[in-house]
Amino acid sequence: APDFTVQMLDGRRVALAENDGKPTLLIFWATWCPPCREELAHLQEGIIDVYGDKLRVLPISRGEKREVVEEFVNTMGFTFAVGIDSDQVAYNKYASNYIPRCFVIDAKGGVVYAGVGYDETVAGEVKAAIEKTLEAAE
Repeated sequence: APDFTVQMLDGRRVALAENDGKPTLLIFWATWCPPCREELAHLQEGIIDVYGDKLRVLPISRGEKREVVEEFVNTMGFTFAVGIDSDQVAYNKYASNYIPRCFVIDAKGGVVYAGVGYDETVAGEVKAAIEKTLEAAE
């Protein structure tokens, strides 16, 4: 998976390659995108609460100003860390259009799943890819 560094809402800078030996769920999204909102709403309960610290989750806002993202995250009540890719440098390493984009990346940095959009089918595929990646890591 192409490496990048992104600034998080809390001010930290995070590099994709610094994964502490854990698989990563990478999601590119935007506040104005209904399927993105649905995926983020599912993220805490459907992914983070299930896999805990065995999986690193990296949701990155694509092409939006920090203030817009911050207001959205606060309004939605999200407590997970969110990255900001205002100039789309990270996003452009993975795609040229369409969001949400979701990637499951194994602990060695290989992309094992890439998805576009969000619905029950994609949610199931993401979960299956995470399960398979975690099993392979054990």
